[in-house]
Amino acid sequence: MELKIGDIVEGKITTITSFGVFVDIGDGKSGMVHISEVAKNYVNDINEHVKTNEIVKVKVLNIGDDGKISLSIKRALPPEKKSEDAPRREKKTVTKQPIDNTYTWTPKKSEPASFEEMMNRFKQTSDEKFSDLKRKNPDANRTKRGNGY
Repeated sequence: MELKIGDIVEGKITTITSFGVFVDIGDGKSGMVHISEVAKNYVNDINEHVKTNEIVKVKVLNIGDDGKISLSIKRALPPEKKSEDAPRREKKTVTKQPIDNTYTWTPKKSEPASFEEMMNRFKQTSDEKFSDLKRKNPDANRTKRGNGY
């Protein structure tokens, strides 16, 4: 039997380790199912999901150049159908915060400003924003120091 990536075959679990299970898929070939590919939910203890000598369906994920075969149990499972009885997700309502309209936009001058003018404008804007911040949160500039200073 020639294996291809994507094939779903049956196999027998031969060995269980902490990181996955080894599955004999016939014709003297075996592959490994990583613990993350055992079940659709999180697997803490692999022994809760599979047992030695259990027959499982596996999907071929990869066939390495060295002959190692990567398998998946969860990807071989049929897709879950959505039930009509299943509760539907409700849309979350988002409460919108009021927009802060204190920023005033000023168009750029047509002539290029000098570096000093741009630096002065930046300092002024920065000082205004910092003083606004201090007014809104007076504890913002206080730091805790371990030595009592």
